[in-house]
Amino acid sequence: MPSILKSLRLLADPSRLRILLLLEREELSVAELQEILSMGQSTLSTHLAQLKQAELVEDRRTGKNILYRFKAQRGAEAKPLAELIGLLRQATSEIPETDHDSDALRLILRKRQDKTRAYFDELAGRFGRQYVPGRSWKGVAEMLLRLLPPMVIADLGAGEGTLSQLLAQRAKKVIAVDSSEKMVEFGAGLARKHGARNLQYRKGDLEALPIHAASVDLALFSQSLHHAQHPQRAVEEAYRILKPGGRIAILDLSKHHFEEARELYADLWLGFTEVELQAFLREAGFGGIQTSVVHREIEAPHFETTLAVGDKQ
Repeated sequence: MPSILKSLRLLADPSRLRILLLLEREELSVAELQEILSMGQSTLSTHLAQLKQAELVEDRRTGKNILYRFKAQRGAEAKPLAELIGLLRQATSEIPETDHDSDALRLILRKRQDKTRAYFDELAGRFGRQYVPGRSWKGVAEMLLRLLPPMVIADLGAGEGTLSQLLAQRAKKVIAVDSSEKMVEFGAGLARKHGARNLQYRKGDLEALPIHAASVDLALFSQSLHHAQHPQRAVEEAYRILKPGGRIAILDLSKHHFEEARELYADLWLGFTEVELQAFLREAGFGGIQTSVVHREIEAPHFETTLAVGDKQ
């Protein structure tokens, strides 16, 4: 039976406590724990070895992976350890990272269930290298646009408005907002040229949108949120302009380390993790939040794109 006194000494370290509380909820690999905790592998392995030696966790091999889990006790040994775990759960309020850990764990578990989609992503990548008559992403996009119900859409950080032009083919109204006066002039000129009377361009800031409250059905950030000074405020502005029951969609770069993007593309943020996007949406008041990585570039620096959606209740 694990020594209660030894266990208390061991779990006085917040990092080991976070690890144990995660493993008490779910069996996890070292790689998954690293992703959740943002902890170096050597440090994490040391903590796991100490927890294992104290008989608080155990491991098992499955294929090439080693999975760690909380070591359940039986009989008379079970009650005191269960009481210890209950006490430790109460201590989580003193560790601010535990909320993040819970969000990241849910994300890990959902990714596990997404293996089928990952398989078809890989398969689709192989198909994409070969010519198939009639198959094109433009054709698919046009089809999906025709299926959209007529609604008022805000394209936030629209740039020259390529997406806005496409959406205007079907939308009741599209409001394209950008902070660049030249982008707004160029986009407005294209709208006039193509006779898109339901497409309006407005100069404005993502954190102070020139759009009335509760007037929009869909708010889009397409590769624009990483240009916002304060992404949380931008998402809160999107919430303000949406009608009850409206939706938000954020398409942006996954968190990366390509520092040159700050100079090359004027990026203020090097992308966002799924957990960060979920937090932005939740703090703004959105429900029904879903996130997923929807694209991975095969060439360096191997940017990934994440999609996040939510509903205004």
